[in-house]
Amino acid sequence: MTEPLDYDPLDHPHSGGIQKQHQIDFLTGLNEEQGQAVAAIDGPVLVLAGAGTGKTRVLTTRLAHILSKGRASPYQVLAVTFTNKAAREMKRRLANLIGRAVDGLWLGTFHSLGVRILRKHAELVGLKTNFTILDSDDQIRLLKQILKAQNIDDKRWPARVLTNAIQRWKDKGLPPEKVGSGEAGELADGRAIEIYAQYQDRLQILNAVDFGDLLLHCLTIFNRSPEVLTKYQNLFRFILVDEYQDTNVSQYLWLRLLAQKHRNICCVGDDDQSIYGWRGAEVGNILKFETDFSGAKVIRLEQNYRSTSHILGTASELITNNKSRLGKTLWTEAKHGEKVKIQGLWDGEEEARSIADEVEALQRKKHHLNEIAILVRAGFQTREFEERFITLGVPYRVIGGPRFYEREEIRDAIAYLRVINMQDDDLAFERIVNKPARGIGTATVQAVHSLARHLKVSLYLASTKLVESDELKPSSRNALRRFIDNIDRWRAMAENLPHIELTEIVLDESGYTEFWKNSKKPEAPGKLENLKELIAALEDYDSLANFLEHVSLVMDNSDNSEDDMVNLMTLHSAKGLEFDSVFLPGWEEGLFPHQRSLDQDGLAGLEEERRLAYVGITRAKKNLWISFTANRRIHNQWHSAIPSRFIKELPQEHIEMECEKVQYGNGLDMADNSVGSRPSVNETPSGGPGWLRFQKRGPGLPLIDVDVNNKQESSDNFSKGDRCFHQKFGMGIISDLEGDHLTIEFDRAGTKKVIAAFVKKH
Repeated sequence: MTEPLDYDPLDHPHSGGIQKQHQIDFLTGLNEEQGQAVAAIDGPVLVLAGAGTGKTRVLTTRLAHILSKGRASPYQVLAVTFTNKAAREMKRRLANLIGRAVDGLWLGTFHSLGVRILRKHAELVGLKTNFTILDSDDQIRLLKQILKAQNIDDKRWPARVLTNAIQRWKDKGLPPEKVGSGEAGELADGRAIEIYAQYQDRLQILNAVDFGDLLLHCLTIFNRSPEVLTKYQNLFRFILVDEYQDTNVSQYLWLRLLAQKHRNICCVGDDDQSIYGWRGAEVGNILKFETDFSGAKVIRLEQNYRSTSHILGTASELITNNKSRLGKTLWTEAKHGEKVKIQGLWDGEEEARSIADEVEALQRKKHHLNEIAILVRAGFQTREFEERFITLGVPYRVIGGPRFYEREEIRDAIAYLRVINMQDDDLAFERIVNKPARGIGTATVQAVHSLARHLKVSLYLASTKLVESDELKPSSRNALRRFIDNIDRWRAMAENLPHIELTEIVLDESGYTEFWKNSKKPEAPGKLENLKELIAALEDYDSLANFLEHVSLVMDNSDNSEDDMVNLMTLHSAKGLEFDSVFLPGWEEGLFPHQRSLDQDGLAGLEEERRLAYVGITRAKKNLWISFTANRRIHNQWHSAIPSRFIKELPQEHIEMECEKVQYGNGLDMADNSVGSRPSVNETPSGGPGWLRFQKRGPGLPLIDVDVNNKQESSDNFSKGDRCFHQKFGMGIISDLEGDHLTIEFDRAGTKKVIAAFVKKH
């Protein structure tokens, strides 16, 4: 028997409709297309919402409109977002629209809604309702155990690789029995599907799931138990989905099943902003919406309220080069603004220096640093910007760094709480069984593992049996018994003690707090402060179980700092954000578009990279700079670079070049914004050192022509005292000559030893 659904209208006395005074004026202030998207309540609707066209406003207003017209009670509406932050924002906006908070909504992320359904019907997939949700670290540790037990070389087939493969299958809605042999190939010596099945069996023994299971198990339940599916299909009269272009196959199947009864599904998304293919997103889901839901209405939101016409014109022209799209053209009533600036530079250091100078210039004009963003394709690009900002004293933040709950000391503390909450949580048990050290060595842990596998029970239960036997030496047996006794005592205390007080006791009595107090490591004081912060975080939750579920589900990395700082982040992290001024560095072949995307996915990879460029451009409201370099140091190796093919695709009428002449190594030319034919998707641009010629004006200097192919063999053409120019270090005077090297006293860079071939007499 499955548990009944918890949606009795009597539990929601205020959920039958919205007061009359709040039913009016929901459509006021919307443009024509936005109004259509809000008013088209019945039947399937696809809202193609371009960047900055007010999609969140449309989605929230549509929800308020449905409730105000009495078409559904809150508990009969399923609203899906992709982040917890987006869910919170939608709740806030909805409350503002109707004048009060609304209880009973099924509003949240796919994961949070999936776990809500799964906890009600866990027994249908062999789980208990208090199952644990594993994070990626726990998944890897569990797979390592399985690989070791199966004598599979973890160095040849790392557990992380298997984890990624399993996650891909789950994203596609494939349990082990549905994965084809062709999907697995030679992975794990051809035994990947077998390992996947063992992994799922082990999760069931542990009463645990990973993130992929939250929807995969729901799909299994819906397919095995039609009566459960029918209940939810009847329940959800209206379904609203945000960021539909980012759904994977499993999410797509979940939504399609739930929408079959009433067919009142409204999906809002932008096919031009589908940039998460690498983590399972299928742009095809949005492209085939009209096929999946016959008679669907498609509404395009094209009026942009964010950016200038030059920025929008640049983005729109670029994205037209993609073939896999439904098509729309952004426009705005805003002024033209500044043209998009395209800048060619010598190397990454000069690029960072140039952008930092622009940032300081904006700061002098009273621009807030919070409204400035530098968006990079790859994380390594941030280093040079960080160093430059440190030198200049410009405050900045790197968005996307380590999260609070991923820090070592926090993971350890939470592992204690997980074992108390659910004693069969093997991965948490193993993490803290001897942390801090309490005399339970590797041999003891291995003995516990061996018995657990033999009896097919958890490590905790195996430990309770071992301590009552003579299998272990007395010292190890006593240490393990003390640990088990502590867990039992803490679990008993949890029934009557507030979870905040319990956590403080556990950290003290386990010796964990004392361990960091006595540590000589320089980071120890910070770790103690973080443990205090963990205690403070517990205050926001009414129970230990709720807190642990929150930790498992929340993946946001919100920066709550209100200080004025420049924002540094990857392009993927920037989706959904907007800034007055945006810098897009590193537009070079191989970096952007990224060579790995081209090699792995061909044309599809190139189109996703172009969508990523489109996302970057449309983050800017007023000012946009795009830059590329002739040379780039990647992982401490210098590489010659050629401009990205995307630069060729930018419209001349909307951009302004800040380099007079650039030429590709294979003859492609850029001069006065004119570039020849670009490399094909499968072709790596060839040629010399990258650029044949690069011309640039220095401050107050005449045009300098540097030809790096016409290299001088020695310093014979120079003399001490000659005034000369170096592309990177600028003007200077030669003070010494040695072979093909010159020592030059540069006006700004100081004394440097350089190669004569890269110096020009002035």
